[in-house]
Amino acid sequence: MKSKSIKGHSTSEIKAALTQSMSDGFKPTLAIVFSSICQDLKAISKLLDDFDIAIFGCTTNGEFIDEETEKGSIAMLLLDMKKENFHIYINEYPNKDYKEVATEIAKKAKEKFEKPAFLIGTSGASADGEEILRGFEDIIGKDVNAFGGAAGDDYSFTETFVFTNQEISNNGLVCLVVNEEKIDIKGIATCGWKAVGTEKTVTKSNGNHVYTIDTIPALDITVKYGGLENITPDNKEVLLELAANFPLQLQRDKGDPVMRPPLVVDWTDHSFYTSGTVPQGSKVRFSLPPDWDVMEKVIKEVQNLKDTKMPEADALIIFSCAGRILAFGPMMTDELEGIKNVWNVPMAGMFSNAELARATGGNLEMHNLTTCCVAIKEK
Repeated sequence: MKSKSIKGHSTSEIKAALTQSMSDGFKPTLAIVFSSICQDLKAISKLLDDFDIAIFGCTTNGEFIDEETEKGSIAMLLLDMKKENFHIYINEYPNKDYKEVATEIAKKAKEKFEKPAFLIGTSGASADGEEILRGFEDIIGKDVNAFGGAAGDDYSFTETFVFTNQEISNNGLVCLVVNEEKIDIKGIATCGWKAVGTEKTVTKSNGNHVYTIDTIPALDITVKYGGLENITPDNKEVLLELAANFPLQLQRDKGDPVMRPPLVVDWTDHSFYTSGTVPQGSKVRFSLPPDWDVMEKVIKEVQNLKDTKMPEADALIIFSCAGRILAFGPMMTDELEGIKNVWNVPMAGMFSNAELARATGGNLEMHNLTTCCVAIKEK
């Protein structure tokens, strides 16, 4: 399978890049499209539709095709995958029936392919990624290969979108299903954040609403260990720093910890809402602010994926948490360059609101402050 990656800051630039990419006879059938919400999604979709190219699309908090990150642009991975080996679904979940929607897609995929694998994009701030993953697991099994991310909106946190050739949804799921008997697809979720201090117990929580840790209000104990000051409702920058640099690490019986950054504070009781479920009674540890070692660990984990499961790849897709570029700034290019150099194949990626994948040695679940690396190859 041949692949190429292109980028542009307008539909006209993308058209020029697409035309150039096809000048040697390359005929893509599928485009993984990561676009800023400031771009004309309908125009992008029509352009690709005119070329008979199927679309898996998500809006982003930033996009890239190599180590150079962009804002307000369009990044695209073009593949000439045989049409009989993939199918794209887009379904909305207006009733918040996330698991049921995923279940229906999984049933259709199972009818189409004996062994389906899934690339997932979700829109809508309240979408429960873990419920979506449970829906795929219920039909395909616990060992299902499923990867993806939650769409972004250039950090405005108001409205995100997923899209295909004819449909755009701000409250739905786009899913690329591939025939795993013909397409090899492997991925990993890795974050590299280091834990600090001893394990602590979540003494009161409800879903993703964490009230107390070791009987102390969740915000207060996090601020104490983070050494932060001037934590008030008006200090938005410090709250962003809290989420990007001092996330909780939810300990798992199996596999690596899962990151759970505080995103919204309830000032009435100093509790907070995290990016995903934190069960009452679960064990957590706090995180150190990230340093160079965090990126080195991610690159090593990706290299291990190549060494143990995916020696060759035709293309690479990256879902990297928006919080990582907030934490790393310009250093983020070093991590992306390191990942690209593992296989040195065309790559496209986005900065997402959440990541969906399996952590090292762990279960399939939703992550934050994490990089999800997906390698694909035609057999």
